[in-house]
Amino acid sequence: MNIDAQPVDSSTAENSNPLGDLGGAAADFKERYSDVLGKVNNALDGVNWAQMGRIGKSVGILVAVIVAQVLIKGVLDTINLLPVVPGLLELLGLVVVGNWSWGNLRTSTKREELVQRITKLRQEYLG
Repeated sequence: MNIDAQPVDSSTAENSNPLGDLGGAAADFKERYSDVLGKVNNALDGVNWAQMGRIGKSVGILVAVIVAQVLIKGVLDTINLLPVVPGLLELLGLVVVGNWSWGNLRTSTKREELVQRITKLRQEYLG
C-alpha cells in the first residue's frame, strides 16, 4: 500500500469550508437587522398613540374573552367526564326552558307583552 501525500492548497481549503465565511454572514445579518429595526421604528413613529388606549382596551377584552372560553371549556369537559352530571344538566335545561315558556308563552296577552319587550330592546340597542 502506497499512499501518495499531495500538498493542500490553502485557497481551496478555505473555499471548501462547510460553514462558509462566518465573518461575511455576521456582517450581512447585522445589516439586515439594522434595516428591520429601522423599518419597525418608522412604523412605530407613524402610530397615533392617543388612540392606543381604546385599542389596548379592545385587545384586553378580547384576551379576557378567549381566556374565559378556554376555562369554561375545561370546566365543561370535566363535567362531561362524570357519568350522571351531563344528563342531569340536560334535564335541568329542559325544565328551565319549559318553565320560561309556560310563564311567557301560555296566553296571548303574555305573548304580546313578550313581543313588545323584544321590540323595545331591539329599538334600544339597534336603533
